[in-house]
Amino acid sequence: MKPKFLIYCSLYQIILFSACNNISKENKTVENTDPTTKDSAIVRGIPCDIKLSRIHFTKSINGADTLVKINVKEKMLFHVGEKKDYFSDPNNKLSNNSAPILLSKVDNTKPFTLTAKVSPEFTKSGLYNAGVLYLYVNDSFYQKFCFEQDERGNHRIVTVRTIGTSDDNNHDIVEGKTVYMKISSDTKTVASYYSIDNKNWQMVRLYKNNYPSEIWTGISAQCPVDKGTTSYFEDISLEQKSVKDFRLGI
Repeated sequence: MKPKFLIYCSLYQIILFSACNNISKENKTVENTDPTTKDSAIVRGIPCDIKLSRIHFTKSINGADTLVKINVKEKMLFHVGEKKDYFSDPNNKLSNNSAPILLSKVDNTKPFTLTAKVSPEFTKSGLYNAGVLYLYVNDSFYQKFCFEQDERGNHRIVTVRTIGTSDDNNHDIVEGKTVYMKISSDTKTVASYYSIDNKNWQMVRLYKNNYPSEIWTGISAQCPVDKGTTSYFEDISLEQKSVKDFRLGI
């Protein structure tokens, strides 16, 4: 028969091991819910094959590949249905991840730049209609860069960064219905720019590049309020090089 203190000691070891094991499981669960540590784009999207001269879209979210038409000059018509948006509301009232997105994978260990000429359809009832550029990892970790119609009917530049929940940064009001937009990274930082003439660029946002080594860049049209809209994209380009001057965007 074992002495009592050995029995107590054995019971204590079993309890201690079980507690440590549970703590380890809990820590793993917390770690896996961090949006910056997982890439669900492969699961969320489906394969597609839309190849232009300067970008190749290989992933489609929410049926985006079925909603685009491309003419011989590579001008893309991107139609979107009613109440389609991508936004994770901190109050959870306006959360909506139904907007279609076309995605192209990029090596984030190297510099890159995504550029497009964007012309959304702006109408009186088209609140928050926008043509959008994306950096995307998963539904909880992405940036969108919009040319959008605001509450007063103005056409403005907007950036939204989502890490769990979305922020909402409204920038310059732009006269006209077309802008050039680009997102560029030197591997350490990410910056977003717009231009009216494709020569003079205005930086609207810059932040640390904490995305994983492989991410997705993309384009989208959104229509959070109205019954549907179309955005037009031209000169879409994805290059593995960054702008040289992050303040001037050139």
